[in-house]
Amino acid sequence: MKPIITACLAALWVTAAAAQTTETTRTKTKVRVDGGKEVTVSGCVAENPNGGYMLTNNSGGMEYALVGGDDMAKHVGHRVEVKGKATDADHGKVKIESKEKTNRADTTHEKSELKGVHALSVKSLKMIASSCR
Repeated sequence: MKPIITACLAALWVTAAAAQTTETTRTKTKVRVDGGKEVTVSGCVAENPNGGYMLTNNSGGMEYALVGGDDMAKHVGHRVEVKGKATDADHGKVKIESKEKTNRADTTHEKSELKGVHALSVKSLKMIASSCR
């Protein structure tokens, strides 16, 4: 009987120790355009190799990193018209704020700004064509 009780206590101790060391982490990142100038730009939505989405222009014009917008994945490969605030070297900044929370209530904040990036906040998006050709 003692070996069974000892085994049960050992199993409870391992379970309790595992429960105490389990930690969940949630990270939330906000990217926004501050300043900038209101523009209406047309182009093709493509996946950005560094993550996110971009608006490309087949004629060699400006390319923008798209900030915000709902369901951008469904517009990849579509020709669209985007209205929003654009940044360039002279107008606006892209601000990134990241918050991390754990179940132990520790919170860290990171804030940074990107300068020299051509970004476009997506206030509205209208599909012009289902293909970029």
